[in-house]
Amino acid sequence: MTLTAVSVDDRLRLAKDAAREVGLLDSAAKTAMLRAIADAIDAASDEIVAANADDLARGRESDIGDALLDRLRLDATRVAALAAAVRDVAELPDPVGRVLDQRTLPNGLALEKVAVPFGVVGSIYEARPNVTVDIAALALKSGNAVVLR
Repeated sequence: MTLTAVSVDDRLRLAKDAAREVGLLDSAAKTAMLRAIADAIDAASDEIVAANADDLARGRESDIGDALLDRLRLDATRVAALAAAVRDVAELPDPVGRVLDQRTLPNGLALEKVAVPFGVVGSIYEARPNVTVDIAALALKSGNAVVLR
């Protein structure tokens, strides 16, 4: 099944299924995945820049404007910054399982508020390749799936 043949409802169901799996990953697995993503971005830098040049050419043909073209532009420096941002997220402490609050009630019952993944996070944004990477990295680190628009 190709992504273009999948309805929005089906994509959301797939994200929900993925969220269950991502939410169960331990900290070491998430960190390793994020490091692998950063390495893959670095390794594909030339291809990313070339594909972006094609996208920018189509944008110029569509007359989308210089400011938008600049936001969309990726060069080797910007691609390296994307990879570095993913590595920064990889090194953050894992938020999942962090005890946010704890107390004991007068009857002796111990309560803990513990950080857990949301499940599926939706994000709507415009024309920022770095935002795509940032959101995906943060979602993975926090054990969530993400739907981007």
